[in-house]
Amino acid sequence: VQLVESGGGLVQAGGSLRLSCAASGTIFGFSLNPMGWFRQAPGKQRELVATATSGGSTNYADSVKGRFTISRGNVKNTVYLQMNCLNPEDTAVYYCHGVVGNLHYWGQGTQVTVSS
Repeated sequence: VQLVESGGGLVQAGGSLRLSCAASGTIFGFSLNPMGWFRQAPGKQRELVATATSGGSTNYADSVKGRFTISRGNVKNTVYLQMNCLNPEDTAVYYCHGVVGNLHYWGQGTQVTVSS
């Protein structure tokens, strides 16, 4: 199983980006639950950004509340992250994450750079 992210890039402060993540390969019919996004800035530890369950529950880091919105797609094992009002502190590699039972899956990461 691979998680494939897309949508990163360079944006000016105050701008928006939308990240997408889709699972490829078989998980024997199971759904990734929850799915979410983490990020890692240079010299810092990877941190939780947001998670979403298939039942619609969401969780956000305090630093992104009110600016970022996570959503699960209609297609199985997809997740999106709408990022608004971006600031330079949001610059990081963003990783998609999903869980099946006690198995954790990670994407390869997509770079988000916010210029001031």
